[in-house]
Amino acid sequence: MSTIAAPAPTAARPTVGSLLLTGAGATVAAALATSLVAAAGQAVGVSTAISGLPIPVEGFATLTVMFSVVGLVIATVLRRFARRPRTTWLRTTVALTVLSFVPDVLADAHTSTKVLLMLTHVVAAAIVIPAVARRLT
Repeated sequence: MSTIAAPAPTAARPTVGSLLLTGAGATVAAALATSLVAAAGQAVGVSTAISGLPIPVEGFATLTVMFSVVGLVIATVLRRFARRPRTTWLRTTVALTVLSFVPDVLADAHTSTKVLLMLTHVVAAAIVIPAVARRLT
């Protein structure tokens, strides 16, 4: 007599909704964190001025939200079309984070300002990238 083995259980693929909900939460956390980093930098005397014009603390939150939303669009596309969306997401977002340093390095600003700007990119990436990666299979 032969027996038929039951199929191995598979993990449910997270929905787009859960991906976006997780991404939205991470985006809010990252926006708050980058604003706090910028405010802390200003509090210890680091200027946020580029070409003589200061970036307001709220500007850090706004730009974090804008670029995180772009990242969430990328994640939803990768979820649908990439063979290995998590791996592709990690490689893509790490490369984009590194590329995001280029304008900071080239900016007409003090070195301490450039470092602060790059730090905010790292803080945002450290919050958003792993949160979204957990939702990609």
